Amino acid sequence: MELGAAAFAAPNILRSKSARAGISDSAITVAGYLLDRTAGLFDGSITIEGARTSFSEAAIGELNTAAFSGKGMYDLTEIGLNPFILAHANQGVRTYALLPIFLLRQFRHKSVFIRTDRGIASPADLKGRRVATPGYSSTSLTWIRGIFEDDYGLKPTDVEWVLSAGDSSSEVAGRISAQESQYPKDLLVSTGPAGMDESDLLVHGEVDALFHAAAPRAYVEGNPVVSRLFPDFRTVEHDYFRRTGIFPIMHVLAIRRDAAAEHPWLAKAAFDAYSKAKLAAYRKKDRVTWATDMLPWYSQELEDTRALMGRNFYPYGIAGSRKALETLFRYSFRQGLASRHLTIEEVFLPGSLDLIEEDA
Repeated sequence: MELGAAAFAAPNILRSKSARAGISDSAITVAGYLLDRTAGLFDGSITIEGARTSFSEAAIGELNTAAFSGKGMYDLTEIGLNPFILAHANQGVRTYALLPIFLLRQFRHKSVFIRTDRGIASPADLKGRRVATPGYSSTSLTWIRGIFEDDYGLKPTDVEWVLSAGDSSSEVAGRISAQESQYPKDLLVSTGPAGMDESDLLVHGEVDALFHAAAPRAYVEGNPVVSRLFPDFRTVEHDYFRRTGIFPIMHVLAIRRDAAAEHPWLAKAAFDAYSKAKLAAYRKKDRVTWATDMLPWYSQELEDTRALMGRNFYPYGIAGSRKALETLFRYSFRQGLASRHLTIEEVFLPGSLDLIEEDA
């Protein structure tokens, strides 16, 4: 899983206004998270031109499963990037193609948690340790392992991986999909005790560390035996971006290939609409979010982020994301997850590679 947000037993469906009044508008189904950068689409203030849209809000695990193991019920859907890589490379799934709309990006140094009594001060100290995870092949963990191998020399085969029987964040992040539960045969892998989630494994000393996109329950509750590996993760992540220029991609929008063929205008219309919704979110951050967000130094954080990453720090389109995409493709293949090294050109919808968003 990649995002902690409300999980839904059934999709929460919202209907947006049509871009053009009239029966000629095509009915298009869309699924994903309600985020600041998608809010305008969900509330209908921004529309996909030519479409009569219905939006379903659901968690990423369910979205992955619906796209790769189900019938592909949505014309446009948010999905996890590495699950898509695995479905495409290993299972031959071709129901969907990607659009260069990157709905969730996140630096992941913050997503490593440790026991405070095991003498772990750096990634190198994890060698020979037991590391828990509820979803080995999720996008977030693929990024963490790749970064740790590149920057700290820690290979996935240097640790024992413990697959937890449960996930303390499942109620807010959804069920882990099949494509998030794969691992290569050359790993040392064991299964945690029944009835213990990833947080329990850490608290009870069954493992030394945890890789997980969502903060485990014990950390949220302030248990003193659990800490982040990088307490000052902001500084570490800033340094990573300065060195690499990479803002890791977690979720991306995909389009069902038959819908793209039936509606050849849809890909660009969706890209334009999502770009406008993100631009509206930027403008809101500038004007009112300092008041609506409870963080007292929100404005400073926004200004610091732009000073480091540029005004459009959440870019859509291939041009600003090629290195991040190619890096994750490399990580997935090198870690023995993807059966082959994919390319941007084969997984993104033809014609979408040249889409460019408005200036932020």
